[in-house]
Amino acid sequence: MNIKHKLTYIAITVAMTSLIACSDESTQVTQDYPAASAQTLTVRHQAVPAYYTTSGTVTSDHRVSISSRLSGYIRELTVREGDQVQAGQILVRVDPVDAKQALIQAKADLEDAEADLNRYKELFKSGAVSKQQLSKIELRYTIAKSQVEQARNQLSYAEVRSPVAGVVVEKRLSQGDLAAPGMPILTIEDPTSLLVETYVSEGFISKIHEGDVVDVNIPSLKQTFEGTVRQVVQAADPVSHQFLVKVALKASPDIHPGMFAQTSFRIGERQAILIPQDTLQERAGLFAVYVLDADGISQYRLVRLGQTLAEQVEIIAGLHDGDTIVWGNPNIKTGMKIQAKNGK
Repeated sequence: MNIKHKLTYIAITVAMTSLIACSDESTQVTQDYPAASAQTLTVRHQAVPAYYTTSGTVTSDHRVSISSRLSGYIRELTVREGDQVQAGQILVRVDPVDAKQALIQAKADLEDAEADLNRYKELFKSGAVSKQQLSKIELRYTIAKSQVEQARNQLSYAEVRSPVAGVVVEKRLSQGDLAAPGMPILTIEDPTSLLVETYVSEGFISKIHEGDVVDVNIPSLKQTFEGTVRQVVQAADPVSHQFLVKVALKASPDIHPGMFAQTSFRIGERQAILIPQDTLQERAGLFAVYVLDADGISQYRLVRLGQTLAEQVEIIAGLHDGDTIVWGNPNIKTGMKIQAKNGK
């Protein structure tokens, strides 16, 4: 046999040996699957609530601007931002120079009117003056007496008291500043009466109604609270075309005005795939499940998670309607023949 024929023979022999080896290996892979018993679940699309989420800010439903009814320099201001105040507590004292002067003048006018009244009464008894003249003096006395009461009331306004219990959130003037009627000095908010103010797109406003129960998430607290739609302002912002919605919150010591909040409004239903949370596998920050293939062999499959509902989690990507997932056995690995414990 020449060299050329020998090389051809060797090549054919090697090829046949390789084919036989591959055939043996293939037979071994398809038949030698380790068996395991585990729970199985065939996933289906199901109806879940559809939510529309907006951003907003926690505010106080009871916000009061404190100002003085008198003009005068602030003689005493004992509170600052963050202080708790009680209803009726004195917050500001204004130097009532003008009010004092007005009271002195009113008292002098009253004394003069009272003296004239007494004199005219004696003259009327003697017939020196008419009843009409006496009535004018009596009216003057009544007016003077009323002016004294008014001046006393004005003087009482030198002490500015808090109309509500709450927290001082803003201080615009300080001791020594000039206060004037209507000029804000302090702002007080009631922390027990909370709202979330948020804006809703015009495309969803028709699905939101007063009295609706909503979820309010406070990211900084990592908590979700229950809220109730208290008011839907039926006029959109002309620039953003969004509607202001106010959501009432129950008082909580952890929630404060000014916090960032996310409000989730339920606007209907949608189809989604949900699986129990304990079926998930987490590795290096990625989530996966074991899925059975057509031959009942377990396969590791990455999934992307959506929202969590009770003890179930939504799967946005990675699973399809009709897939069967496997869990409940810590020894499950890819390539295992699964025997269902209580398949569904």
